[in-house]
Amino acid sequence: MNFLRGVMGGQSAGPQHTEAETIQKLCDRVASSTLLDDRRNAVRALKSLSKKYRLEVGIQAMEHLIHVLQTDRSDSEIIGYALDTLYNIISNDEEEELEENSTRQSEDLGSQFTEIFIKQPENVTLLLSLLEEFDFHVRWPGVRLLTSLLKQLGPQVQQIILVSPMGVSRLMDLLADSREVIRNDGVLLLQALTRSNAAIQKIVAFENAFERLLDIITEEGNSDGGIVVEDCLLLLQNLLKNNNSNQNFFKEGSYIQRMKPWFEVGDENSGWSAQKVTNLHLMLQLVRVLVSPTNPPGATSSCQKAMFQCGLLQQLCTILMATGIPADILTETINTASEVIRGSQVNQDYFASVNAPSNPPRPAIVVLLMSMVNERQPFVLRCAVLYCFQCFLYKNQKGQGEIVSTLLPSTIDATGNSVSAGQLLCGGLFSTDSLSNWCAAVALAHALQENATQKEQLLRVQLATSIGNPPVSLLQQCTNILSQGSKIQTRVGLLMLLCTWLSNCPIAVTHFLHNSANVPFLTGQIAENLGEEEQLVQGLCALLLGISIYFNDNSLENYMKEKLKQLIEKRIGKENFIEKLGFISKHELYSRASQKPQPNFPSPEYMIFDHEFTKLVKELEGVITKAIYKSSEEDKKEEEVKKTLEQHDNIVTHYKNMIREQDLQLEDLKQQLSTLKCQNEQLQTAVTQQASQIQQHKDQYNLLKVQLGKDSRHHGSHPDGTQVNGIQPEESSGLREEIEELKRNQELLRSQLAEKESLIENLAKSVPVQGDSGHVSAAKATDVEGRLSALLQETKELKNEIKALSEERTAIKEQLDSSNSTIAILQNEKDKLELEITDSKKEQDDLLVLLADQDQKILSLKSKLKTLGHPIEEDEESGDQDDEDDDNDDCDKDQDQI
Repeated sequence: MNFLRGVMGGQSAGPQHTEAETIQKLCDRVASSTLLDDRRNAVRALKSLSKKYRLEVGIQAMEHLIHVLQTDRSDSEIIGYALDTLYNIISNDEEEELEENSTRQSEDLGSQFTEIFIKQPENVTLLLSLLEEFDFHVRWPGVRLLTSLLKQLGPQVQQIILVSPMGVSRLMDLLADSREVIRNDGVLLLQALTRSNAAIQKIVAFENAFERLLDIITEEGNSDGGIVVEDCLLLLQNLLKNNNSNQNFFKEGSYIQRMKPWFEVGDENSGWSAQKVTNLHLMLQLVRVLVSPTNPPGATSSCQKAMFQCGLLQQLCTILMATGIPADILTETINTASEVIRGSQVNQDYFASVNAPSNPPRPAIVVLLMSMVNERQPFVLRCAVLYCFQCFLYKNQKGQGEIVSTLLPSTIDATGNSVSAGQLLCGGLFSTDSLSNWCAAVALAHALQENATQKEQLLRVQLATSIGNPPVSLLQQCTNILSQGSKIQTRVGLLMLLCTWLSNCPIAVTHFLHNSANVPFLTGQIAENLGEEEQLVQGLCALLLGISIYFNDNSLENYMKEKLKQLIEKRIGKENFIEKLGFISKHELYSRASQKPQPNFPSPEYMIFDHEFTKLVKELEGVITKAIYKSSEEDKKEEEVKKTLEQHDNIVTHYKNMIREQDLQLEDLKQQLSTLKCQNEQLQTAVTQQASQIQQHKDQYNLLKVQLGKDSRHHGSHPDGTQVNGIQPEESSGLREEIEELKRNQELLRSQLAEKESLIENLAKSVPVQGDSGHVSAAKATDVEGRLSALLQETKELKNEIKALSEERTAIKEQLDSSNSTIAILQNEKDKLELEITDSKKEQDDLLVLLADQDQKILSLKSKLKTLGHPIEEDEESGDQDDEDDDNDDCDKDQDQI
């Protein structure tokens, strides 16, 4: 601790001798007293002295205080005093305003005492175990002390906690504490813990941090909440920023959907509190973290999709068009919506459909562009609108076409009732405000980015400069303004637009060179020895001239590639030209613009380069340099090679397309074949089942004939609605339906086979002739022939399979015909049997009536004999009775047999 003595000696007003002795005595009491009350009182006294005499208490008492934490854990009061004292020693939080020198000394003390405390890692582990205590007087000062340690020496303390078993989990429990002060300070602790440590960030995220933090934000009132919401949002930023794993976990956990209520701000007529502005600003930043252009494209795309599906993008657009929104919130909302739509076609299409709540309604894009070209609007807001427009057009050829179309003569509103995006851009391009010129030029350049069609379309745009004069093209007007010597910012913007327009567009180059004044102007600008401010313009002029050479199709005799290069060598010099071209990438603002897509400038004079333009410079600088030094013969050879390659590419593309189509046809045929095989198996199964059913019907028919003979002998009868030897009426109906279904399947199979044969015939006709590939190299031709041979062989195999299927179909048809014949015979037999059964039943009914009449007559005769006094023997009666019973039994038997 000798190094601390030096710091102590440097203090202007150190502790007096009596106070130093007091501190020493208190430390002795803590170390030697056997009574807990004595030790507790001594630690309480040290706590009261620790703020004023921080250095002395820290030097003499730290070791004793750590010992107290280890040995007196059963007494929460002394533990609380010890933790508070350590916090006062280590923390740099001072209530009083201190001078600069004193503040530096205080910070130095905090880091030195922290280093002493964590020199023994078990001290931090001990502190973590104390945080498990629920007692407020232990837990709260423990949280504050650990937070202070992390603020002083974050990386070292983070590493100790990371290797401590369940260390992070113990700290996560703080968010669930019912006491708000502990929960809120727990959030601050986790902020310090997760700062710049991806490993801890992942652990905290997987410990359900997102769920708990979002719950707290909701409980506190979302954007209307207090500073606790701000702290939670800062912690969420720590967990998500530059951490792709946590971002994916956040999205997969459906937490993006829970962000939507944050932006339901409504109409705020009562004003916005400073805390609400801060909260909403952080919420917007959190959305941007998830869709940042620096994130992996797949991750950004999935988050953008989720934000559209849950309505979050729609909510942001509502804020954009609302009234009463603070300027800084509106600016950040524009930036956020920009990145939510950037590169996402669905989101860009939605944004294009948004209208401002005006009368008549105007597209949101038009309203925003009005702000961009309005010099009275704040600079940061104009930058945000430009970024929004750039993001709307990023990889959006549909949107680019819509913007350019608003400038074409056929789409301009002749009534003048509405202003279009294109008209606003032209207005900004030629206004007197140089910032509007630059923004409009860059915005228009983004409408042409990587879109040759729109570059050609923009050549059709004509502008009416003044009454009585003929209209001039937009391209010509840009070069006219460029030659008038306007402000550097204006000229840089126009040159960036022209370079973007002419690159990869030979037709635009021809239009540009057709104006005889353009090349002399460019060579004159490049050749002059101008001041440092003009060097950037010279570099851009060199780039534009280089583009006019590299993308020149030699359609203008006076401005062919070779003649332009000779002009450069004569008027400028090749080395001088290349040196001027290099001024662009060497400019101090070039590297700044190349880092991020967002145009973020501290003030208007820094607004020089556009991010996408820096990519174009990087791409073209090398090829233009090579093109300048190439001879005419090399140019011719290169052109020939290009043409040959284009021819080869066209032929290869043709064959690739042909093979792709054939592959699709083959795949379709394979699927049909698979379907036919499946149907064939089903039909075979059906035929087997039919054969089984036919055999069952035959057996039942034979049994029926045998049974019919028995029934006729016994005069049996069949009641209505019962089965006849197992054949139900419903079964007969079902059999007919199955036969009909089998016929329909046969017809379907027949039609599918016809379609298959037609497809095979077409496929055979579409096979290309070998002689057509005259320009293809031998290797490629052999490969194509091999592919075609394989296709023909596969087609032949398919025909064989179809032939086999056809034979199977014929066999199935024969089986079905046989089945139908057998079923018809059975049906006839069944009808005959039913007629015989009906006749038998009628006969039986007649016999029963006759027997009943005879019995009645016998009984009547017996009764008369008894009346006449004729004796009747019992045997006769019993015999008669037996006969009657026998008759009854016979009837019952017949009934049972039936």
